Amino acid sequence: MPRVLVIGLDPFRVPGPWDPQPIAAGIEAGRSRFAEHGIGAELCLVGLDGSDDVPAVVASALGSQAWECVVIGGGVRGDTELLEQVVNLVRRHAPDAAIAFSDSPDATYDAAARWLG
Repeated sequence: MPRVLVIGLDPFRVPGPWDPQPIAAGIEAGRSRFAEHGIGAELCLVGLDGSDDVPAVVASALGSQAWECVVIGGGVRGDTELLEQVVNLVRRHAPDAAIAFSDSPDATYDAAARWLG
């Protein structure tokens, strides 16, 4: 069974006056699509509220097992410095994994499926 790591932002730990619930619902919808297709997927959701050492959390998740694909979510891509860190961590800790980018939280399966063949 292919293994996919989804790296994204924890919507409940992103500062700002906004409603995280729609994003959280999208993340759960994306997770269920992996299960429907029999693909093992794990989430690595990091906070931007200062509670996470983001590089350490991401490196730990990447090093926890071999991944066929790593999906990087749109929230990560919205911050150029964070995106650079994550892409370089993937290169270092999961060099054989395909890298995919999702358009929305509920589209993470589609992003991974493009690379899982």
